[in-house]
Amino acid sequence: MKSNTIADLLSKENTLQDVEIKGWVRTFRANRFIALNDGSTINNIQCVVDFENTDEAILKRITTGAAVHVKGSLTESQGKGQSVEVQVSSIKILGDSDPETFPIQPKKHSFEFLRENAHLRTRTSTFSAVMRLRSSLSFAIHKYFNENGFYYMHTPIITGSDAEGAGEMFRVSNLDAKNPPLDEKGNVNYKEDFFGKETNLTVSGQLEAEAYAMSLGKVYTFGPTFRAENSNTSRHLAEFWMIEPEVAFMDLAGNMDLAEDFMKSVLSYILKHNREDLEFLENRLLDEEKTKPQAERSEMSLIEKVKFVVDNNFKRVSYTEAIDILKNSKPNKKKKFKYIIDQWGADLQSEHERYLVEKHFNCPVILFDYPANIKAFYMRLNEDGKTVRAMDILFPGIGEMVGGSQREERLDVLKEKMKALDIDEEELWWYLDLRKYGTAVHSGFGLGFERLVMFATGMGNIRDVIPFPRTPQNAEF
Repeated sequence: MKSNTIADLLSKENTLQDVEIKGWVRTFRANRFIALNDGSTINNIQCVVDFENTDEAILKRITTGAAVHVKGSLTESQGKGQSVEVQVSSIKILGDSDPETFPIQPKKHSFEFLRENAHLRTRTSTFSAVMRLRSSLSFAIHKYFNENGFYYMHTPIITGSDAEGAGEMFRVSNLDAKNPPLDEKGNVNYKEDFFGKETNLTVSGQLEAEAYAMSLGKVYTFGPTFRAENSNTSRHLAEFWMIEPEVAFMDLAGNMDLAEDFMKSVLSYILKHNREDLEFLENRLLDEEKTKPQAERSEMSLIEKVKFVVDNNFKRVSYTEAIDILKNSKPNKKKKFKYIIDQWGADLQSEHERYLVEKHFNCPVILFDYPANIKAFYMRLNEDGKTVRAMDILFPGIGEMVGGSQREERLDVLKEKMKALDIDEEELWWYLDLRKYGTAVHSGFGLGFERLVMFATGMGNIRDVIPFPRTPQNAEF
């Protein structure tokens, strides 16, 4: 007989069948009731041991964290809280767990403590739910692009270009760190390095995705990206995952349509397939909110927030219009914003983005046509010469979720922008080639996957939505 999953057993109505389960003990009480979990669901199944006819040496080994193999029959449950339980006919200990040293005891642990035990934190209900949702979101992303005619491409992780122009990159080198070879000027001679030039870990796959879009039409990349930003906040990681579609012959309006449809589709998927995990995380969040002052509590529950995105049309507003709204808003006039909006050209902060979504429009918002000087070099310059065809999608509770643009397809304009920002043409010769040979309007966007997982799970710290977070001074596990 093959093993059953707990998710499968709890969804069945036909009892009185023989079953086999393998899983980890969450609790064992009264020498009789095992709460067993195998990771397939947020729910445990109760396994009832006939302790009078079970070897005492075995009973002593049934401890929190132990891996066990249970055989028995599925019956209607006598107790509250579950519809079925397993009457155990035999139990085998597959792996012992010392109750004195096992860190994940059946009690409330702080997230900080669980980060220090990230290899075991998915043994808790909260983190198993988060990681199942992460998996479902990942699948829904691939499903959406596959069904909409996109090709999945793997962009390089090691690159010679800085797509964002931010300069916060991790260097990749196999030169002797203590005694690197020097050139005539006394600088490190990267010609002797493994790749014959300076290379780094990628901050974005966008530029390479553009190259493929200009031959395959519709492509996307979904992979790890890296930022050497020494930022120890709840919103930053040094290693995170990015979803970046690029589409040939698509303008900014098409890009906004695509991004809205994509976000709604992916979030609809988890509403349908991860209901129990969402409900558990929603209840966790409600308990957490009770400890906060009323003013800091969210007006929407977790599932309401997700539905808010799925059910509402996204409002499209120009940056210029948004600045006017913010300038004349009550919190701005009464100096309630931490960053006061007093002039056009300001870089919007999370508080401004959330005000537009949650207070002013009461729906997700797409801002477009941003000032050129606060956006990247590859964004298409508008006819006014001062704004670019950029767009950001703003969500409740989190602010910016997606950033994208129509790309600059005109060779002369792109060269001018690169020159103004001191970006080496020789370094991006191939990127300029795309504008020489069959250039066309094209667009794309980027979505930080962990930010999406934070939104969908209600977790407040980005370190809690990735299996093993990489942050300044921390590369544990």
